[in-house]
Amino acid sequence: MEKLKVGIIGCGGIANGKHMPAIKSAGYADMVAFCDIIEEKAVKASKEFGTEDAKVFTNYKELLKEDLDAVYVCTPNRSHAAITVDALHADKHVMCEKPMAINYKEACAMVDAAKETGKILTIGYQNRYRSDSQYLKKECEEGVLGDIYYAKAKAIRRRAVPTWGVFLNEYEQGGGPLIDIGTHALDLTLWTMNNYKPKYAVGTTYHKLNQDTDQGNAFGPWKPEEFSVEDSAFGFIVMENGATITLESSWALNTLDVLEAKTVLCGTKAGADMQDGLRINGVKHDRQFVTKPNLEAGGVAFYEGQDASPQVIEQTIFANAILGKGEITVLPEQAAVVTRILEAIYESAKTGKPVYFD
Repeated sequence: MEKLKVGIIGCGGIANGKHMPAIKSAGYADMVAFCDIIEEKAVKASKEFGTEDAKVFTNYKELLKEDLDAVYVCTPNRSHAAITVDALHADKHVMCEKPMAINYKEACAMVDAAKETGKILTIGYQNRYRSDSQYLKKECEEGVLGDIYYAKAKAIRRRAVPTWGVFLNEYEQGGGPLIDIGTHALDLTLWTMNNYKPKYAVGTTYHKLNQDTDQGNAFGPWKPEEFSVEDSAFGFIVMENGATITLESSWALNTLDVLEAKTVLCGTKAGADMQDGLRINGVKHDRQFVTKPNLEAGGVAFYEGQDASPQVIEQTIFANAILGKGEITVLPEQAAVVTRILEAIYESAKTGKPVYFD
């Protein structure tokens, strides 16, 4: 099988930790072009993951001139939209790392560019491909939970502030844990609920612990003077149909209730959480019950004999969509709603007022 030719724009942590190893493991594409504003990073990535004749660039617009099927946008959040729009108009399919953009206006520009060019655009929300997420999605689609009217999107770390790259830089990233890991929890919640019509949102953000010097941080000490983003953020979202979602996110919080990229759903027929694996709760024959499916064997091994990790499944679905063998799972229109809600929570936190959506 002739492999797809892809380029990597941004050769930092997320490219090295997620996308490039997953592309290699999935086996559908050759990485033939690498770009980073720090040339050494692109050279290193090329040597480790690229073909023998892979090219290295420091300007992404030069990379886009290459004969490529797709590009991966793995840069800081602020540049996601501009690079993605340029790539789509350069006749390339695009997988952009989450969050889609730092604001809804830019997210809409990305959606419009995909429609105008007819190219595939998807966003890196790989948590949808976990076995617990897939099982819960099927339960929701089959109506097992009934009308889902309350949900919690949880992205809570006790002390795990990322200290590398530009994570602590508000200008480059647009925010801290809310836009970084809260985005995963919110995407998972909206997707399982299949509800993308928010009515209004209220939010709070906190800078309570980022100046601490006694930190106990999992990734080593952070520099307080560089920690310009929030250390925790919380949102309250009401949907047009009356459903309520609470969103909790933190990199540093004095709590033992630690759950990341997880959701809790409460419906009229049953509920579900990911507190101890996936658990479905309800009432049957006048008795309360809790069921816990065995997700260790089989499950969502869509592609027998291959690595079925969420990251590799993500790459396989993207490649198959490009090859005309399937549809993407993460639609850009869905990811844009996630960005819209996150932006509203940040705005509400600044103004102290709810943000209503048109």
